[in-house]
Amino acid sequence: MRDYSPRVLAELLPFPQEKDHKYSRGKLVLVGGSSIFPGAAALAVVAAQRAGAGYTEAYVAAQNTDLVRGAALSAVVRPWEDLETAKLPLPKAGKPCAYVLGCGLCTMEKEGPRLLEMLLGFEAPLLLDGGALTFLADSSARERCVARQEKGLTTVMSPHAGEAARLLSILSEDAQAQAAAGPAEAAAVLAQAYGVTCVLKGSDTYISNGVDSYCMSEGTAALAKAGTGDVLAGIIGALLAQGMDSFDACVLGSTLHAHAGNLAAEGFSSIAVIPEDVINYLPQAIKRLSAL
Repeated sequence: MRDYSPRVLAELLPFPQEKDHKYSRGKLVLVGGSSIFPGAAALAVVAAQRAGAGYTEAYVAAQNTDLVRGAALSAVVRPWEDLETAKLPLPKAGKPCAYVLGCGLCTMEKEGPRLLEMLLGFEAPLLLDGGALTFLADSSARERCVARQEKGLTTVMSPHAGEAARLLSILSEDAQAQAAAGPAEAAAVLAQAYGVTCVLKGSDTYISNGVDSYCMSEGTAALAKAGTGDVLAGIIGALLAQGMDSFDACVLGSTLHAHAGNLAAEGFSSIAVIPEDVINYLPQAIKRLSAL
């Protein structure tokens, strides 16, 4: 396992180079924001911008485009229908990119399986969160995910305990028994079974690619509010979009998320912190880590 001391994490921070432009800094495409959860997509978009993505684009339910645009004035926001005809990016030399699917994607949304099928087919780094994980708890979708790994494609999933249980429920009894030993084991089982890097969120966050594992234990109960997971997805997605290795992106992203949560709790108390505060303290968390 690689050393993830504060100094090493500081060295991973993707500060732009002198001649970088918005595309060389990475394009992140977020797909989510169903009719009843528009705020989740907005949180992920703004968090991604703060985490360094050079160009952020979102596809949401048509009735939510104005709301998400209002929250993120510099993001490009389009309706889901435009995904069919959009010229969606794939990574190329000097122009990295990544996708995030699921923030605010309602589990009852009819578009969900189609969106998952489409994005699993893109040969680009992909993070699956929220509603996308419900649609992934299906044997054929899992096989598509494993096929991505066999092609050398990066896939990340970021479930909380309930979502992890759903994803585990379609696996063999032996796999479920192994996962029952604890969250570290559950993260490893999910990573192996789905061919992903798994970020299992909780009071401690466990990250595994099926071979290596890491426990990020710097969080705070202040983060135990709806929407903070969308912030985390935006942060990790932005790091993937900047070309970062998936395991490094998950460790750095979850650590920055935790540090921003702690800073927000210092400012507002652990009772009063909301996800927007975590985003607002993210620049300070980056500055503090970079100074180490």
